[in-house]
Amino acid sequence: MKAVIWKGRKTVGVGEVADPEILEPTDAIVRVTSTAICGSDMHLYDVLAPAMHPGEILGHEAMGIVEQTGPEVTGIAPGDRVVVPFNIACGACWMCERGLMSQCETTQQQTDEGKGGMLFGYTSMYGGVPGGQAELLRVPQAQYGPVKVPANGYADERFLFLSDILPTAWQGVRYADVREGDTVAVLGLGPVGQFCCRVAAYLGAGAVIGVDTVPERLALARRWGVDVIDTDRTDEVDAAVRERTGGRGADAVIDAVGMEAHGSPVRKWLQQRADLLPEPLGSEVAESIGVDRLDAMMTAFTIVRRGGTVSIVGVYTGEADPVPMGELFDKGLTVRMGQCNVKRWIDEIWPALIDEADPLGTEDLTSHRLPLDEAERGYKLFDKQKDGCIKVVLQP
Repeated sequence: MKAVIWKGRKTVGVGEVADPEILEPTDAIVRVTSTAICGSDMHLYDVLAPAMHPGEILGHEAMGIVEQTGPEVTGIAPGDRVVVPFNIACGACWMCERGLMSQCETTQQQTDEGKGGMLFGYTSMYGGVPGGQAELLRVPQAQYGPVKVPANGYADERFLFLSDILPTAWQGVRYADVREGDTVAVLGLGPVGQFCCRVAAYLGAGAVIGVDTVPERLALARRWGVDVIDTDRTDEVDAAVRERTGGRGADAVIDAVGMEAHGSPVRKWLQQRADLLPEPLGSEVAESIGVDRLDAMMTAFTIVRRGGTVSIVGVYTGEADPVPMGELFDKGLTVRMGQCNVKRWIDEIWPALIDEADPLGTEDLTSHRLPLDEAERGYKLFDKQKDGCIKVVLQP
């Protein structure tokens, strides 16, 4: 089959690899009909390159048609149309029962890597499971993970983003403790940030402020009623938010940027040096003493009101990041973060997905639909934010 494989820092390609097979009785094989490039994939493309190995299959946002199931898979059957959450979770362990599927104890990488549950296409740190940017995908824990969706009547993109970015945004808003009438500020208007804005409004926010510098992202958010701020300078964002909130600050702030924020040239240089070190030293350095670009997080701490909540959905990996504990304590902030627990939120999101009005705009996010063979172009477009690129969907 064809699959998108990692070749080196900022280099991917489409190659022929072996078809996946059923390895465990709880496995399924899905023929992929749509798969997306995620902002998290771009971390692997660049700053997390030391953790990658040539030939690894990328991708963790996929849906398609079930082709085969193992003997212990009863919830789905060949011919079913499913979306595959990026978490690989059993649904029955102590963590899963508490809605923490990202920390599933059955697939947890605690012994060797000190990490949570397995993820598709996301390095050996998270199980080394081949990803979904391929013609076929082996789905472990298929007795629980895949979500059946209507066989017809809806485009793939109505459900595709259930694999990751829509529940990630939903969790981000829930973690932000958004209440009726609150002012919510969203930092970063990439795909997750766009959904954060829409979900916040859908769940009752009184005002939604979006911060970014990319014209196409600002225009898309504005079309959905977001009050946009075109700057990434903390002092300018702070002034603009306080002007809109009577000087108090936003009730909740969602950081949808993460570790690759602009405005931190020294930290960017440090991030990129790790991939010049010989293995396994490079990945060990990136994992154990890595630093992130923290401008977005620091901005969030600045613009949130006293007693407010900061929700972090952008990915951070550094183990040596300085956090302004004095400011957090003095302001009495609540900070919540973490890998999305996809299946925890499916039932809450579902009514919006099957609403003919598409209130979350699942079919108004994708800017580029490309055949799988053009994945390399898709990654470059997303990386450089060229040609109005906001979200890339690949179709095998």
